[in-house]
Amino acid sequence: MTAKITKQDMTLKSFPEEITEDGVKIYGETSYENQMAVLSHYLHNVGDKESNERKEEIISAIRSFLKHKHARGEKSYNDALTDDEVWAVAEQPAQYGLFDDFFKVPFPAPKNPKFTFIDLFAGIGGIRLGFEAAGGKCVFSSEFDEDACTTYKANFGEYPFGDITKIEAAKIPDFEVLLAGFPCQAFSIIGKKEGFKDETRGTLFFEIERILKAKKPRAFMLENVRNLVAHDKGKTFKVIMSHLEALGYTVYAKILNALDYGCMQKRERIIIVGFLDRVLFTFPEKEINHKTLSDVLEQDVASKYYVKPEIRESRLKRLKDKNYPKPYISHENMAGSITPHLYSSCLRAGASANYILINDERRPTEREMLRLQGFPDTYRIVLPYSKVKKQCGNSVAVPVIKAVAKQMIKALNQYDDENKRRSKVCLRHAYKEVQSTLV
Repeated sequence: MTAKITKQDMTLKSFPEEITEDGVKIYGETSYENQMAVLSHYLHNVGDKESNERKEEIISAIRSFLKHKHARGEKSYNDALTDDEVWAVAEQPAQYGLFDDFFKVPFPAPKNPKFTFIDLFAGIGGIRLGFEAAGGKCVFSSEFDEDACTTYKANFGEYPFGDITKIEAAKIPDFEVLLAGFPCQAFSIIGKKEGFKDETRGTLFFEIERILKAKKPRAFMLENVRNLVAHDKGKTFKVIMSHLEALGYTVYAKILNALDYGCMQKRERIIIVGFLDRVLFTFPEKEINHKTLSDVLEQDVASKYYVKPEIRESRLKRLKDKNYPKPYISHENMAGSITPHLYSSCLRAGASANYILINDERRPTEREMLRLQGFPDTYRIVLPYSKVKKQCGNSVAVPVIKAVAKQMIKALNQYDDENKRRSKVCLRHAYKEVQSTLV
């Protein structure tokens, strides 16, 4: 599977921009986040050479952005930069260190991608990590939560676009795989389980449908809570599957548990995979988990993570197995019962502060929560504990996504190889027929 889109296909106008009532493109402070999204996406996808027809527009965009960045105290700006120097940045964005926050990041895009994808409801990039590991390049991302966007940019050098409901499908660059961990609160076992009645979350599935219908990518992968399958006696899931199949996709779905793919967390999620062609696909087999909690837990943890003595005593009194070997992670359920495990229960964004504790002594650190989701230790932590806790609870188990991505690309490659083989056979038959008529 070879990427269809080259860097030269991307232009500044390839990405959503904000327009005033008078039809003028905004490059001012009022649209700083959107401007950052436009430029970070553009600079990551620009070719080695840009058209002179867009020279004035690009120079204006870069100058305006750098000035506002300087005004916000984020980066110094040199007014002495000539237009030629700014233009050189458009051609080679990493020059002069003006956009180090876009390029000096832990997870840069692959230089020679095998395929392209978009990352919708991107969160902190867990799905992106899985598909980049399979050789993919992200050409567009969207995320509504500003804190998640901050974390995403710190790690990928790209600031996601905002509300997907306000972005025209035509403004999204062409791509081959659509990825979306669409909001799950509307279907969650813990939540109100309102499903499509939840106008702000549940109906966002139809935004995915809208983009699939308009862009017709080769494949997609969607992730959601396992309760999506059972919601409204299975009716919600049937609606989703029928809508995806109506678009012409061959669709597969299965509940996968992060524990079966190298994570020390029980996290069951429904994964929905679809192909525009009749691709034969099988979900990844379970893997032997050789990890232990010792691989996750940090040493010399600061005192701020430890709970008060009265909380610890209360937990130990309610602990089901008081002789359970350490280290363990205990989970407090809704009835107040405390159960120890050699792995973590599912991380939740809205869980109480003491929902899970390590050895009934302390809360997991930011790095430990990321490790429980399978994020590498090079992943940057840039926000306070409470926000990281929320982000980890909303994120995905990276090893699960990585395993699914590998299987998807394998299936697409096998389909392409079989098509090539059949084409060669047809050509040989056609050649023989022509030769027979000449005899």
